[in-house]
Amino acid sequence: MGNAELITAFVTLFVVVDPIGLVPLFLALTQGMDARMRRAVGLRALAIATVLLTLFGLFGDALLRGIGISMPAFRIAGGVLLFLTALDMLFERRTQRREGQSAEPHAPDPSVFPLATPLLAGPGAMATMILLAGSGTGTVHLLAVHGVMLAVLACVFVLFLLATPLERALGRTGTMVVTRLLGMLLAALAVQFILDGLIGAGLFTAP
Repeated sequence: MGNAELITAFVTLFVVVDPIGLVPLFLALTQGMDARMRRAVGLRALAIATVLLTLFGLFGDALLRGIGISMPAFRIAGGVLLFLTALDMLFERRTQRREGQSAEPHAPDPSVFPLATPLLAGPGAMATMILLAGSGTGTVHLLAVHGVMLAVLACVFVLFLLATPLERALGRTGTMVVTRLLGMLLAALAVQFILDGLIGAGLFTAP
């Protein structure tokens, strides 16, 4: 894989994962956590996303074909899960659950869902890994693709580290406003996932 192909692969995966757009979502999903807890959640999410994207880069196409799951169906499923998360953000059910569980030693966190999947390792990122891995042959090519993936996730982690200063700047009221706004944006993103899946399945025609 040449330099131009590496740059193209990085830009493609960077745009699909959208590290910059994930920062406010990470801020909203980890509302009320201190910097240490937030960093731990971010690291867990990135570790899980790394494993998932690596597996899909190596075995994704064969796995989906082997169990009879199409990529459009995968996109629709991711959209539905994302939409449920958006509803929680819009109606503050996530905040209420977090406040009620704050005294529990093992309260659930968003590192696995929705951060690791479908936000970091979502249908788009998994499909991109499958496509990038399939664009060439050989071990060197696969290593280059996964190196690009690690570089993109490193960018995500750096931006996650900036989430706490952003929360201090916004304050509680500002964070609530951002959470509601992002709930709407997340709902729209979820619907777009579903529409993309329907178009890919031939059940819907793009306007």
